[in-house]
Amino acid sequence: MTRKLIAFDIDGTLLDSNKQALDSTREALEKLRKDGHLVTIATGRSRFHAQEVIRDLAFSNYILCNGAAGFLDHEQVYKNLLDQEQLHQFIQEAQEKDIDTAFVSLDSIKRFSSNRIDMMEDAMHSFGAHLPELDEYFVEKQDVYQALAFFDHSYDQQFSAYDRIRFVRWHENSVDVVPHDGSKAVTIMNLANRVGIAPEDVISFGDGQNDREMLRMSGIGVAMGNAVPEVQAEAKMVTDTNDQDGIWKALKELALI
Repeated sequence: MTRKLIAFDIDGTLLDSNKQALDSTREALEKLRKDGHLVTIATGRSRFHAQEVIRDLAFSNYILCNGAAGFLDHEQVYKNLLDQEQLHQFIQEAQEKDIDTAFVSLDSIKRFSSNRIDMMEDAMHSFGAHLPELDEYFVEKQDVYQALAFFDHSYDQQFSAYDRIRFVRWHENSVDVVPHDGSKAVTIMNLANRVGIAPEDVISFGDGQNDREMLRMSGIGVAMGNAVPEVQAEAKMVTDTNDQDGIWKALKELALI
C-alpha cells in the first residue's frame, strides 16, 4: 500500500462534542500507524493547548497554530512567524476600535487588553481553554506564531489593508490572525515533501473554516458531517459526524483500515 500522510484537525474532528476521542478514532489511528502511514494533527491550537491531545493520542507529528509550526518526530522542521511590522500596525488599529487581541507562542498565550472579557471567555471556553493572562509586552519578548482577535462578524470587512497577515474566523466572536502565505495546507504539503509523500497521497480531515484550504488542496479532503455546508463543499468526501464515528467510516470507505 502506498504510504499516505493523513492530517486531522482536533476540535470537531478528532474530538467529539464532549472533547473526547471516540474509541473508533483511537483504533483507526493505531491501525494507520501500524501500516506505516504518517499521521499528524493539523490544528489552530498552539503546542500548549494541543499537548494533552498529543500525549493522549500518541502523536509524534503535529502542525500547530494554523500551520505556523510543523513538527516531525517531535522535532520542529517548519516555522512561519507573523510579520512584526503589520502585527504592530494591527494591534494599534484593534485598540483604536476597542478590540481585544491575544498572542500565541508555541507554549503560551497572553492577551494584550481587557475591553470585552466576556467575549474572550466565550471564545476560549469553546475549546476548553481559559482567558489568557494579561501581558502587553508579550509580543516584544516571544516569537509570535499567530494572534487572536476578538470581534464579531460586523467587523469582518474592516481589516483589509494588510498584505502580510490575514484573518480566519474560527468562532462567532474570534478570528485567527495568521501569516498571509501560511495555512495548515501549506505546512501539510511541506511535511509531505520532506518525507517523500506525493500531494495526491495526502488525506486531510476537518470541520472548520480554517480547514477549507487543506481540504481543497489535499489529494482527498474529508469533511466531517458536523461541518457547515461551505466547508463540506471544499471536500472530496463528506463523512459522518465527530460523534458518530466519522473518521472510522471515512477511512473504512477509503480502504485504509
